[in-house]
Amino acid sequence: MRKLDRTFSVAPMMDWTDRHCRYLHRLFSEHTLLYTEMVTAPAVIHGNQDRLLEFDVAEHPLALQLGGSDPVQLEVATRLGCEYGYDEINLNVGCPSDRVQSGQFGACLMQQPELVADCVQAMCEGSSGAEVTVKCRIGVDDQVPSDILPIFLETVSSRGIKSFIIHARMAWLDGLSPKENRDIPPLDYDLVHRMKADFLPLDIVINGGIDSLHDAKDHLARGLDGVMIGRSAYHRPADILASVDKFLFGADVGKTADDVVPQMLPYIEQQLSQGKRLNQITRHMLGLFAGRPGARQWRQTLSERAHTDGAGPEVVEAALACVRPMEVV
Repeated sequence: MRKLDRTFSVAPMMDWTDRHCRYLHRLFSEHTLLYTEMVTAPAVIHGNQDRLLEFDVAEHPLALQLGGSDPVQLEVATRLGCEYGYDEINLNVGCPSDRVQSGQFGACLMQQPELVADCVQAMCEGSSGAEVTVKCRIGVDDQVPSDILPIFLETVSSRGIKSFIIHARMAWLDGLSPKENRDIPPLDYDLVHRMKADFLPLDIVINGGIDSLHDAKDHLARGLDGVMIGRSAYHRPADILASVDKFLFGADVGKTADDVVPQMLPYIEQQLSQGKRLNQITRHMLGLFAGRPGARQWRQTLSERAHTDGAGPEVVEAALACVRPMEVV
């Protein structure tokens, strides 16, 4: 099993981190670990597997995030994910959405560590080379995080799991919407750092509320194995992803949006030839030039023209022509 570099990753985000988003992010960063949107184990087993699981080889290193609580289903879904070539299979024990609660998986599984342990053991048995990992919260509802999180980590890791991504907030399932659960429960970064100190053999990656590479570097300097950023990386890729290879991985140079947009054009042509629509791809590109002269015209051109029949790379080129080139200092 190849050990993945978990120094920096982009969080799995429903409706956002699809294959087009991930291809864009990979053009910005060679080293960032990317994650799919969560896919439920039953969907993987019974649904259109090519549509759900196919990805471009350029997206590696890439993790598939699964949702579920049935060990048998998760074992089968893991095996299928490995057949498609994913580098990691991750179990979602952190999502607080209504869809997740009704299916008895996601964050509510924080209350059932033994079941999570059964699930990951089955996933390990189904894996043929991909590392199995868990993404979790520090607790849910009336749990006391400092009490339950060590028990959760000890119980689940006893089945062979060595890597945990911990969202440093509780999930309040009773009374908060999924959006509110991303912002309202207070962050407890110190607890995540204490878990690393108490469980040194484990890889501990921190997630939640981190919105700059400087903050990421601080967490790494304090001893954590990795940092995962979600919304900030999505909305400001030219700030976060364009610089991460240089800032955290020691690369000589970073990328700019000016570099990446022309590199997206062959991919766009390929996807359009397979029946995709331009706006399915460009919706992830709207914020590339935030703060730059011409950014509004860039967004406006893509928003108004990318959804029209027959729209192609020429729309992206027209939008790019509205952006003033970066001044070289």
